[in-house]
Amino acid sequence: MVRMTGLAPLAILCGLGLGLGLWLLVSLAPRLSRPSLATRVAPYVLDVSSDARDLRDRETADPLPVFGAMLEPVTARVRRAVTSLVGGNELVAIRLRQAGIPMAVEEFRSRQLIWAAAAAAIAVVASLAFGSIQSVPVAAPIALVLVAAVGGFLARDYLLQRAARARVQRMTKELPTVLEFLTLSLSAGESILDALRRIGRISRGELAAELSTVSRDVSTGLPLADSLERLSSQLRMPPLTRAVEQITGALERGTPLAEVLRAQAQDARENAKRELLEISGKKEVAMLIPLVFLILPVTIAIAIFPGLFVLQLGFG
Repeated sequence: MVRMTGLAPLAILCGLGLGLGLWLLVSLAPRLSRPSLATRVAPYVLDVSSDARDLRDRETADPLPVFGAMLEPVTARVRRAVTSLVGGNELVAIRLRQAGIPMAVEEFRSRQLIWAAAAAAIAVVASLAFGSIQSVPVAAPIALVLVAAVGGFLARDYLLQRAARARVQRMTKELPTVLEFLTLSLSAGESILDALRRIGRISRGELAAELSTVSRDVSTGLPLADSLERLSSQLRMPPLTRAVEQITGALERGTPLAEVLRAQAQDARENAKRELLEISGKKEVAMLIPLVFLILPVTIAIAIFPGLFVLQLGFG
């Protein structure tokens, strides 16, 4: 049985706060907080390196400047063990790319471990606080800590899936408008590369930002068809993949791109309509749940129970 005095949880929280404060103070030391070599070189190679641009545009910093370096051997082994158990590094890389998060798979695994450790720490504090009030079996806090750690680990993966799905949906909705704009630009006499540059310059959507990276890659010497195929393979969007296949095929055969893009925009519109009809059908079925399990039983109760009450009074 685990039982602690009433001041033990408060002492634990004070100790955690003191340790976190000392950790933040140590992380501000110049020797430990100095930028890495990649961060110092990145501003000078922005025109030729997409990784340097991603590093330059990154707004968040590494949350573990001190302990990350001290515990790197241990965390590397834990990451390898987690990867061998759950697998899916390629899938995680695809989701990170779809979500637009400039993060390596190893860093994401480290953050998953941080989430699991934070959830386990919260579970430990909750167990100690509850144990100071009432005696509980030893197995209950242990089970709570394990469940919290697994839940924190899976919660980070779920949030990544949700972010990737939401961004892919936004880009799918933007695809017909982008294709129509490309068609208009090509009909006006611009080349496909100039049209892509114009979209990246005047648009503010997710897909426009991705197409602007294509134009930058072409400026560095990468062929347009290869850049578009790499973008479609990274994002894994079926409508975009079909559009890229048609564009690359038209470039190889010399087919007019305006007609091809107009047909692809129409197909994207029809696909959006079909998805909207499917979503409306699912929502229609979901709307029946409160009707059948909430409104109908309440209506029946209101209709039957007054009559039963009157009958009981009459028989009485």
